[in-house]
Amino acid sequence: MTEPDEPQPGKSTAGTILLRRILPIAVLITGFAAFFALELNQFVSLEPLKQNRETLRMLVSENGTIAALAFALIYAVVVAFSLPGGAIMTITGGFLFGTIVGGLAVVFGATVGATALFLIARTALGDMLRIEVGFMSKMEAGFRDNALSYLLVLRLIPLFPFWLVNLVPAFLGVSTTTYVIGTFVGIIPGTFVYASVGNGLGALIDAGQDPDLGIIFRPEILGPLVGLAVLALLPLIYKKVQARKT
Repeated sequence: MTEPDEPQPGKSTAGTILLRRILPIAVLITGFAAFFALELNQFVSLEPLKQNRETLRMLVSENGTIAALAFALIYAVVVAFSLPGGAIMTITGGFLFGTIVGGLAVVFGATVGATALFLIARTALGDMLRIEVGFMSKMEAGFRDNALSYLLVLRLIPLFPFWLVNLVPAFLGVSTTTYVIGTFVGIIPGTFVYASVGNGLGALIDAGQDPDLGIIFRPEILGPLVGLAVLALLPLIYKKVQARKT
């Protein structure tokens, strides 16, 4: 009578590691595909908000803190799965909860979602996506000089899509602490701009108008953001000046 083969620890461990790498990515891809397959993208617009605004406001007034936490959780899922509609979601937060509470819910939700995506990408893909061409090499140089300053600039000024800035630091050796701080602080100004737009959305709807989703690019808004970005770059500028003196 033959005995069953002994399990090979090495293969088992390798299989477990491979599963840990593949499973999170598979979940993200499946969720992203399901979002469009189920046509949920039709709800990421102002029309559903206009049509259901009274119902939504009643739910918020009845549930208070729980509603705000639920909204932050939904926002985190949207960001983690890199789903479209961030600006609409932020405006919705301002509309439902006001500029301050809505803005804070978005900042916390976006930070949690972005960090989850960052950790999944770093764990699952690691060094496999260290691409040394094009914009990636330029971004790597910035992160290498001063990761926090550079991340703050990318968060403050929408030079690249939000989902891309969520992913790239995972492939360039940015620490989790730096990523969380840079994301949390960097998205605050833009978030509150859109949340304030949402706070006044009711009046716009009553007047038959739509909010300006490109408000972030207006000179009076973009100018201060650029100023903040310059401040974020001061440590890097100081470092370069000191390097030239030595």
